[in-house]
Amino acid sequence: MAKANRAVVMVLMLAVCSLLAGEAAAQYPTQPAAPAAEAPKSEVAAPAGAPAAPAAPAPPKIDTGDTAWVLTSSALVLLMTAPGLALFYGGMVRQKNALGTLMHSFIIVALVSIQWVLWGYSLAFGPDKGGIIGGLEWIGLRGVGPTPNADYAATIPHQAFMLFQMMFAIITPALITGAFAERKRFSTFIIFVLAWATLVYDPLAHWVWGAGGWLRNLGALDFAGGTVVHISSGVSALAAALVIGKRKGYGHQPMPPHNLPMTVMGAALLWFGWFGFNAGSALGANGLAAHAFTTTNTAAAAAALGWMFTEWSQRGKPTVLGAASGAVAGLVAVTPAAGFVTPMASIIIGGLAGVLCYTACNLKGRLGYDDSLDVVGVHGVGGTWGAIATGLFATKTVNDAGGDGLLYGNPSQLSVQVLAIVVTVALGFVMTTVILKVLDAVMGLRVSEEEEMAGLDLSQHSETAYALGGSYGEYSMTGGGAFEQAMRAAEAKARTGQ
Repeated sequence: MAKANRAVVMVLMLAVCSLLAGEAAAQYPTQPAAPAAEAPKSEVAAPAGAPAAPAAPAPPKIDTGDTAWVLTSSALVLLMTAPGLALFYGGMVRQKNALGTLMHSFIIVALVSIQWVLWGYSLAFGPDKGGIIGGLEWIGLRGVGPTPNADYAATIPHQAFMLFQMMFAIITPALITGAFAERKRFSTFIIFVLAWATLVYDPLAHWVWGAGGWLRNLGALDFAGGTVVHISSGVSALAAALVIGKRKGYGHQPMPPHNLPMTVMGAALLWFGWFGFNAGSALGANGLAAHAFTTTNTAAAAAALGWMFTEWSQRGKPTVLGAASGAVAGLVAVTPAAGFVTPMASIIIGGLAGVLCYTACNLKGRLGYDDSLDVVGVHGVGGTWGAIATGLFATKTVNDAGGDGLLYGNPSQLSVQVLAIVVTVALGFVMTTVILKVLDAVMGLRVSEEEEMAGLDLSQHSETAYALGGSYGEYSMTGGGAFEQAMRAAEAKARTGQ
């Protein structure tokens, strides 16, 4: 009965969303094109030599090369979430939670795609309302079509820009899932994603990137998502880890990755897709895109080496997981800076990111929180360092639409970057905590102890990742009978709605 009730609630939610979109469409009807007015015939000839009337500005013209690159970049960023992030996270959890972790990334693609079309894009990039949020004029993509919008990208269809930004909105909550992997109830997870995208991501995207956004007006530099994507997801991951609590047995039982080849494959796909993430943010097939491509690859390489050599010196041997994590850390750190800094600066940004993120990930045990897959250490710390580094190394010689940083004679740019970091941290941490507390009171955040021990694959999805070999958790180690007892207990609780 509880399962049926949840299904009904979700269907009703989708129906309400669709009705809202239809209602908004009725409020903003398409006006029929007015017939072309016939030019009045002049009864008096214009005097010879009279200046001609100024020509009307040419309408925005679509550039096919720019459009092709942005659409390709959109596909590359989608690839970062599924399969890239799904494999990266899926390999790092225990075998009994592999499918549940893959499901998080995969279903977020579906959830946020619909949210973005119905209302998310309008809130993030719609007509400005006081620098805080976009209006509802574009709800249901009303007015978002093939004509370019000069406020965002004058040479590509407005819809292409919307699709590109959709992929950023998709991957950001997917990053957070690594913090609460192996213990969150799936039904609550769905509501959390929709609430977080609406209350955290959409307003923040408007502040930093939206026309009229207050941080954009202050001159905050974020080329491809250091604040909007990485700091917001990192600090929200910290809030989630603190509110949801530790995994059963954390700190007492080994919880090693079950499939490192899968994780490395995911990291490689992330590296590949990140060229669309950063170089695509040039919004055109141009020199700035080539430059961002260069700095992105350079920083990733430097960070992989930085993490590897740091780990080698600390632990005596380099690990494959460390090298993969280092590359991701460098990609995170260079994201806000890719289109504003020189290639040499990107080496410094990436190299230090490898060291800083390695150190941060190793501090979580001392600080006492269970961030399952190091979202805070990689995305929170890496994104923060990247935003600060942008304030240090940015130069108009790379991008005259950007700004000069501290090292190029403009200390105020660093101040603006720090302000953007503080504001992002405050919004992400406070709002995520509020969302989770409300959901905990209404639905519950965690699976039961029996379900957690059995694993999310079986308890939440009634599936297993592998048909042959391996172990599915603590109960299976003590024999099939105990494992079956755990599953029966989980199913009994589900039937009674507890």
